Amino acid sequence: MQRRFLVGTALAGTALMLAGISPRRAAAFEVTRSDAEWRAMLTPLQYKVMRREGTERAGSSPLDKNYKKGRYFCRGCDLPLYSSKHKFDSGTGWPSFWKALPGAIGTKPDRTIWGVQTECHCKRCGSHLGHIFDDGPKPTGKRHCINGVSLVFKR
Repeated sequence: MQRRFLVGTALAGTALMLAGISPRRAAAFEVTRSDAEWRAMLTPLQYKVMRREGTERAGSSPLDKNYKKGRYFCRGCDLPLYSSKHKFDSGTGWPSFWKALPGAIGTKPDRTIWGVQTECHCKRCGSHLGHIFDDGPKPTGKRHCINGVSLVFKR
């Protein structure tokens, strides 16, 4: 009986992975969608960044140089993530913020060939936003380096 449960669990996990949903992520977020639903609502680049933890090309987002007053929302679920009050020009080519709105993002270690970085994602739908670095301005000293395709700006 236990063996059948483990095989069933492994098969369910494999099915979720084939559908483009991490089994860990599927249960962890308030807003979930099938892979087909994500693909239907996002452009190929948005999908690559938000659902596969890719990165847009530096300097490609018009939001990098956007300094209008307003808020930045998750493209995946419309959760408010960042305020224009916390945006700064990092010179990196990506929209950068020194802090997120309370309760808006989650983080996890991202182990790459460059070492361990802090990945950040939308707390509600799990969409990948970017990474957080320790070279930002006061008062936090943090730089949330965010892919513009993951965001929607609203005034």
